[in-house]
Amino acid sequence: MIGKGGRSAVATLVERTNRFPVLVPLRGHDSLTVTDAAIAAVGGLPASITRSLTWDCGSGMTLHEQVTATELPVFFARPHSPWERGGNEKLNLIVRELLPKGVDIPSDPSYLAEINDRPRKIHDWRKPSEVFAEFLEADSSTI
Repeated sequence: MIGKGGRSAVATLVERTNRFPVLVPLRGHDSLTVTDAAIAAVGGLPASITRSLTWDCGSGMTLHEQVTATELPVFFARPHSPWERGGNEKLNLIVRELLPKGVDIPSDPSYLAEINDRPRKIHDWRKPSEVFAEFLEADSSTI
């Protein structure tokens, strides 16, 4: 997502199982910046939930080979097919409720707490932060 005048940007990633959002502030929205930020964000997540990454066909995703070099498969949604990335599109709508088009996107994603504390129907009205914490707890107990 790009902020006012292209001066600010944020990459939005969504974990598919528990819909936990990861927002990554970007210094710019060129390919190298987006790729480096995605690698850093995914690298900070448990390996058990980082099985693949699905991107749109935007110009910021042209260096996807760098991501696949980390052994994370990258898939692309077909052009003009946002339903193939439905979770991410839903997250973008939620972010836009808090940060409408035409405003700068803060470099400090403090608004992420509000998103993670918003109950979701898909989780029987539990918060993504709760569902993700339960997942991490269950995942660590299987090690």
